[in-house]
Amino acid sequence: MATSQTERAPYPTQARPTTPEEVLRRAQNLVPVLRGASDEIERARHLPATLVEQLRDAGVFRVGVPTAQGGPGLDPMQQTEVVETLARGDASAAWCAMIGMDTPLYAQFLPESVARDELRDPDAITAGLILPLGRAERVPGGYRVTGRWQFGSGITHADWVVAGCFVHRDGEPEAAPDGGPQHWRIMLAPREHFEVIDTWHTTGLAGSGSRDYQADNLFVPENHSFSLSQPRTHSASSTPDAILRNMPGVPLGVARAALDYVRELAVDRVDRAAATPWADTYRVQLAVAESEMELGAARYAVYGSLRRQLQILAEPGALGRDERVDTVLARVNAFRVARTIVARLYDLVASTAIYRPSPLDRWLRDLTTMRQHVIAQDQVLQSAGAHLLGGTPHNPFSVGIVA
Repeated sequence: MATSQTERAPYPTQARPTTPEEVLRRAQNLVPVLRGASDEIERARHLPATLVEQLRDAGVFRVGVPTAQGGPGLDPMQQTEVVETLARGDASAAWCAMIGMDTPLYAQFLPESVARDELRDPDAITAGLILPLGRAERVPGGYRVTGRWQFGSGITHADWVVAGCFVHRDGEPEAAPDGGPQHWRIMLAPREHFEVIDTWHTTGLAGSGSRDYQADNLFVPENHSFSLSQPRTHSASSTPDAILRNMPGVPLGVARAALDYVRELAVDRVDRAAATPWADTYRVQLAVAESEMELGAARYAVYGSLRRQLQILAEPGALGRDERVDTVLARVNAFRVARTIVARLYDLVASTAIYRPSPLDRWLRDLTTMRQHVIAQDQVLQSAGAHLLGGTPHNPFSVGIVA
């Protein structure tokens, strides 16, 4: 297990990449390393410490640090491309990278002193669930936090942990700043302040170490809490949905890896029944072409919608309904299409897919688990449709709306 932020020896900042191009190059170099470690990652059910340090060395966790602060300053499209690249090597590692690189985004909502002094390490890793499953009782100087949270992806190697709570005052729910019935606030504390519970025995994404964690009467200072509705700065990185933008990189990368694998397999494979090379077999040709068509369209939608949204956010003014929802629909579609593609390829390869060293079985299980994430479920589509029609979203956060 990786050491905590306070235990890690300082690493020379200049040794790590400072440009988007260098980060992507190092991510590409890690693809065969991650693929070679996939079995170990799955058996361990968390990322090995040596692999975490390789991701740090590649600059993966600092991608969102602005250039003005000495970071590479990758925009959401570039961050998604880095995640997509890593996912070609291993889905769990890419998932942890996608979660762990959120630290600079959270810093946009925290007081400047905390962001500057306590989150000064550009390679700090944050894990945790922002949804309000905990309770934060107001006390002088901060909150007393109690609760249990699920899906702490990367928590086995994180430096910081976030935990979403509903705020209470004198034992009663506190109203939200806009007058709503409940005040959702996110707490930030060092990982060692939480008890991590080994619950992560799953179908897929086993190596993400997405364990439960809990706290009982944990004191969190006021300046270590924040609301996604109150950014300290105003940029594309300080919108409530900023932490969701790079998520499609994981399914897109896994689908790409599966397609490349099957296309390489097809070079020497022969259909036994027809004694026909796969390259000349209609069903193989059709499956590969359909998969490339669907993946290309899904990928274009993800990157195209992100590009359009960034262009709008670069100018003063709010996103329109269509622009806000475009990225949401592209995100959900990426998860759905990726699983469809890998399931099709799994069926195409047939019984060979169930035997190791074929990675198709793991890819299918990883995508099946990913599809159960709250951000890829039907309630998100309902929320997108409701927002477009002026109705009430069941999950407003999924469309970037926070009271």
